[in-house]
Amino acid sequence: METLKNKFREKASQLNAEIKDMLAKHGNMKLGEYTIEQIYSGMKGVIGLITETSKLDPLEGIRFRGFSIPELRQKLPKVKGSTEPLPEGLFYLLLIGEIPTEEDVKNITIDWQRRSNVPKHVFDVIDELPVNAHPMTQFVTGIMAMQTESEFAKAYDRGISKKEYWEYVYEDTMNLIARVPRVAAYVYRRKYKNNQHIEPNYNLDWGANFAHMLGYSDANFQNLMRLYLTIHADHEGGNVSAHTTHLVGSALSDPYLSLAAGLNGLAGPLHGLANQEVIKWIFQLKENLGGGLPTKEQIAEYIKKTLAEGKVVPGYGHAVLRKTDPRFTAQQEFYRTYIKHDDICEIVQMIYEVAPPILEATGKIKNPWPNVDAHSGALLVHYGMFEYDYYTVLFGVSRALGVLASLVWDRALGLPIERPGSVTTEWIKNYIQKQLAEQNK
Repeated sequence: METLKNKFREKASQLNAEIKDMLAKHGNMKLGEYTIEQIYSGMKGVIGLITETSKLDPLEGIRFRGFSIPELRQKLPKVKGSTEPLPEGLFYLLLIGEIPTEEDVKNITIDWQRRSNVPKHVFDVIDELPVNAHPMTQFVTGIMAMQTESEFAKAYDRGISKKEYWEYVYEDTMNLIARVPRVAAYVYRRKYKNNQHIEPNYNLDWGANFAHMLGYSDANFQNLMRLYLTIHADHEGGNVSAHTTHLVGSALSDPYLSLAAGLNGLAGPLHGLANQEVIKWIFQLKENLGGGLPTKEQIAEYIKKTLAEGKVVPGYGHAVLRKTDPRFTAQQEFYRTYIKHDDICEIVQMIYEVAPPILEATGKIKNPWPNVDAHSGALLVHYGMFEYDYYTVLFGVSRALGVLASLVWDRALGLPIERPGSVTTEWIKNYIQKQLAEQNK
């Protein structure tokens, strides 16, 4: 059962030595020069973080440890008869940097099953919230309540070497990932299913068991959960949920506190809430166009109307990507494989055909292509999950894989507390004046 941990120890030791050598030789090398505009636009493109687990390329899309999503769908272990990878395999890849064997994945599934018991007080705390509280509020509250179980917090209190930090963060990470589906499912059944809860089935893998606890027994919905939990797991370190988890963890807050902070960022409408905005917009489109299956021409006119009203087409555009999001394409392929026809999913396909040229023609949009959110809600609706405000919780369960794997690496590499410098606008103005004066001499 300790094979994964021992492999990680070896990898971390090797990379620490490489980084030490690299800094000794090239620590003074500049990565680039940044503009005032970049400072004011959320530091877009400013390289200031180390994230070992994934890299987002504007033209190639997300790569997990160098592997594209199509490659992962092919290479990662699957259950027999499924085309979709097991999230356990992705976690192994994020942590170790190698494609796991079926045995590696099986060991993680067993380990997470062993660790998955959620203390009763966690459910008691959630039950103190109003049932109508947002599901992300209930979910994050449950994770905060579980902080009593933090092995890192206990070890830090009794005094441990910095070299040991990662080991306890690793234990917290494994426990947290094992338990977040149970907490998430509890919130779903409490809020939407009259508090009728479903016990875990330990004969199922992590993603399928989550689907089971939600109340979905359809084998294809289980496949969808495996895909969903895999493709939403990580998106390099600069997005809000990943960066926040890293930032809070850099203060040596334990993984429970760090993940809760990251998920609070995920709950923002510019981050994880985007998927529910897409499906709402599609239903509004459908209703405004008569309720049936619209034509491409009707959809095009509705998109132009949306833009004319000063609104955006949700699910289109991305801060970094400059092509169709590979995660959108993976969901498209899932639809063609397992569903084949569904009115809402067909509308998604038609929007994909007509929206990009319309958006591009405005001259204001750098990326007119769909992102992951443009499709995910339609697939969930097909299987009967109409509770749109819960979709971000699904995202959060998945995102735990990536941000917590990164947190283990943060502590293994001994990354310091994050404390970038900041300046005032007055400082910027004075700086500009000095530069202009120098140029005019």
